[in-house]
Amino acid sequence: MRAAGIYHLAGAAAPAGSVPGIGRRAAQQLARRELSKAIYQPSLAQRFLNWLGRLGVNVNVSVPGGWWALIALIVVVVLVTATVIFRIRPARSHRSGGGALLAGQPLSARDHRQRSERSATAGDFSAAIIERVRAIAVELEQRGVLAPRPGRTADELAAEASRPLPAHASELTAAMRLFDEVMYGGRDGTQDGYQRVRDLDARLQVARPTSSADLLPAGTAGPVP
Repeated sequence: MRAAGIYHLAGAAAPAGSVPGIGRRAAQQLARRELSKAIYQPSLAQRFLNWLGRLGVNVNVSVPGGWWALIALIVVVVLVTATVIFRIRPARSHRSGGGALLAGQPLSARDHRQRSERSATAGDFSAAIIERVRAIAVELEQRGVLAPRPGRTADELAAEASRPLPAHASELTAAMRLFDEVMYGGRDGTQDGYQRVRDLDARLQVARPTSSADLLPAGTAGPVP
């Protein structure tokens, strides 16, 4: 109503044939400028309500089932996204690197194997895998295949042990990756994974290093000829 009044007054301000003054076209331009002011525009809240109204009409027309179907679809998308993130988390945790392989009170390889067997018997294959891999690490140090080094990670053990035991390099890498995923990545251990680590432990106990030169700690120079 106010806008119509402005146009009416603008048009009446200079009737045809009147004395020089504001013309009809100029009056219309003034009216447009007046209407463009913020007081004539819908508020932000009103724009949001108008948008919701248009969205509701579009949803009801284009989506079978209307709003309820759209909400159900959003819930499904969120659940699928969460599942994908959860499943890829172990691999991401492994790429970022794990912590030390051995921790706590030092134990012998035999002690770690006994712990592993007890956990496997109880059905806790995550703990069984962790203890069996630790048994491998201690076994290699006790035999002198690797120099004892506190804080050694599973990745480092695989890399260092693969030099004197190249025939078992791929198995060592796989076992150390499994350790990181179970220990630091939140992956549940399985009976199959435990059996693979257990078999590798048995083979490494009788494996012979390729040469004595490979037993030197990293960074140690060999004898000068």
